[in-house]
Amino acid sequence: MTKETRGFITILTGLYSFQDCIHFLAAIRKFHQEPIIILIDSVPQIFYPLLKAFKNVILKPAPANANTVLASRQAKLALYAASEFERTIYLDSDICLLTDINDVFESLDDDDFLLTEDVQPHIIKATNLLRGKQEDLLPHVLPILQSVGLPLKEDSVQYNGGFIAFRKTETTKTFFDKFAYYFEIVKNNQDKLLLKDQGAFASAIASVKPKMKILPPTYNYLSKWQQAYNIQDQIKVLHCTYPYRPQYAKNITRSLYTRIFDRFAKVFLPNQVTNPWRIK
Repeated sequence: MTKETRGFITILTGLYSFQDCIHFLAAIRKFHQEPIIILIDSVPQIFYPLLKAFKNVILKPAPANANTVLASRQAKLALYAASEFERTIYLDSDICLLTDINDVFESLDDDDFLLTEDVQPHIIKATNLLRGKQEDLLPHVLPILQSVGLPLKEDSVQYNGGFIAFRKTETTKTFFDKFAYYFEIVKNNQDKLLLKDQGAFASAIASVKPKMKILPPTYNYLSKWQQAYNIQDQIKVLHCTYPYRPQYAKNITRSLYTRIFDRFAKVFLPNQVTNPWRIK
């Protein structure tokens, strides 16, 4: 039985995203008081009180791995098991809320999943999932994905995994089991595929076919790709892709605590933009 009706969950694997996570918590707490679970790994425990300074934050160990990228992918596979809530909103820790998203929780009364499509949603154009030069790979995306055993078709969709809202049902449990199964295929075919979860996620959606609702990009606005949007409505969820950081949304997260923390971060935390896992 779940302890709470609804709550948030995020992933923090390594110090490179620590400053992001502080501002993520500040933004959530500006609009919501629900519990926030952080799946955490490769962060010294001396830093834990800085996260717990925000009320109702629950720290749980994420699957450990020396490769922080792989650790974060494995943590995403564990979201269903780690959640203590009937209705859960997962957000990447480089996300900044610009308003409350109570409507997302309410929509989970009727749907198993609420998702947003990727900026490039068509799986047949998802060269971002493959190793090699993207311009050369375009005609071969779907055949390569299918050749390793992913059950994708021409009309399959790539979703952005930075925003996943789900409710606890047998269907979503089955989905996460399939997600883990297909991600293992991705992991075992690193000669062809990059270590990303979108292909496995789309495969699990295609296999399980959960009851889901697709939200507009205002719920997962990728700042790096702002030229790709034509949005008239208010942006609710700002996804601050590298190198645009959520701590620059000062009107949302600014407080005495975050101002002091940001000064501390410049001295004691590694530079996020030069994270070695992002330049390999």
